[in-house]
Amino acid sequence: MRIAVLADIHGNLPALCAVLIEIDRAPVDVIVVGGDVVAGPLVRESLELLAGRQEPVRWVAGNAEREAMAVYDGAPAADDPPGRAAAWSARAFDERWRAELGAWPISLELGGVRFCHGSPRRDDEILTRRTPDDVLLEALATTPEPLTVGGHTHQQMVRRLGDSERSYANAGSVGMPYEGRAGAFWMIVDDGVPVPQETFYDVEAAVAELRASGFPDVEDQLTESLLEPADPDWVSRFFERGAGREPEGTA
Repeated sequence: MRIAVLADIHGNLPALCAVLIEIDRAPVDVIVVGGDVVAGPLVRESLELLAGRQEPVRWVAGNAEREAMAVYDGAPAADDPPGRAAAWSARAFDERWRAELGAWPISLELGGVRFCHGSPRRDDEILTRRTPDDVLLEALATTPEPLTVGGHTHQQMVRRLGDSERSYANAGSVGMPYEGRAGAFWMIVDDGVPVPQETFYDVEAAVAELRASGFPDVEDQLTESLLEPADPDWVSRFFERGAGREPEGTA
């Protein structure tokens, strides 16, 4: 089975379109959407484009979907970038899309592979290139599959975990990558083998389209991922500090 994994699109419709063009050239059996389609400029458009695909699409919920659904259901949105993104995304929903997102699981099994956003047990678990093997193994302990493919931290990786038979892969981010360079990052899982993919697209044209959306904090999102990409090692350390696994001030 040939599976395309598209995670962390974050409403970047031009990047998503570029990836889907590549998939059309080399078809897959199924697309797994690995969470966080929302929390970005063109939310409804991205959801509708994926929903209209000819091949089967399987959806995994990310923390961004959970946060946007909470606002749609009446929870107050914080006045910070995640809160504003959740409120923006909630305004893109109707009752049908609210029900659709509410049915997405936080993990699913397909072709003997486990797919999730953060981890199989939490949609916001932080797992990075610097996460120790024992922490990764603990995060995957609730599921039996030899390969787990996640997202959430926006950096591709494929890791064999110590002496175990377990592996963890991160599909990367289609719409907001932290790879140190612009592009759309995703993954093909071909008969259980994860293969990172990178798609180049017209970033200048994409930036103009995304800015025109009116999405709040669009400049910060565009700058750190596409225009002046953050150093990927710094990003990994930042996430690890947020998870309490590296001390403040770590270079």
